[in-house]
Amino acid sequence: MAEAKGDTVIIKKYANRRLYNTQSSSYITLDHLAKMTREGVDFKVLDAKTGADITHSILTQIIMEEESATGEQMLPVNFLRQLIGMYGNSMQSLVPHYLEASMENFRSNQAKLRQAFEDSLGSNPLAKLAQQNLAMFKAAATAFMPGMSEDKPAEHEKAQEGELDALRAQMAEMQKKLDKLGK
Repeated sequence: MAEAKGDTVIIKKYANRRLYNTQSSSYITLDHLAKMTREGVDFKVLDAKTGADITHSILTQIIMEEESATGEQMLPVNFLRQLIGMYGNSMQSLVPHYLEASMENFRSNQAKLRQAFEDSLGSNPLAKLAQQNLAMFKAAATAFMPGMSEDKPAEHEKAQEGELDALRAQMAEMQKKLDKLGK
């Protein structure tokens, strides 16, 4: 799905509960919308019959499916109880702004932590040692497998990107463990 970032994709929901992406001219599922959300694609879901904006209810439905399908729940029961308790409260109008700001701060701090971790790898002697070991391993591999000596730049970049992705995955796993410890 290659929607351009910055453009709002219009999704129409029909009475038969089917979702239609007007940009790609195809039917999609809630899983597709969840993926689009993770990729930062801005979309709006409209009721095909009335034209009403139902994005909020669709996003809530995606959250409910994620909470029940994965087995790992992100929203603690106590948080949900407190959130429900805020409905009808005089502070209700402030909660959305507070939650948005909190989530933005969380994401910002997460990005700063990831950047600090990546920066520390460059000055870490153990990371340098690991890089030297990797270089020695590659040299040994090219000695035993002559085809390996044709180190193509694109393949090298892909390998480095894969290593970065592995580090990011490790950081995400560490973040999950830290979150569990914090509970």
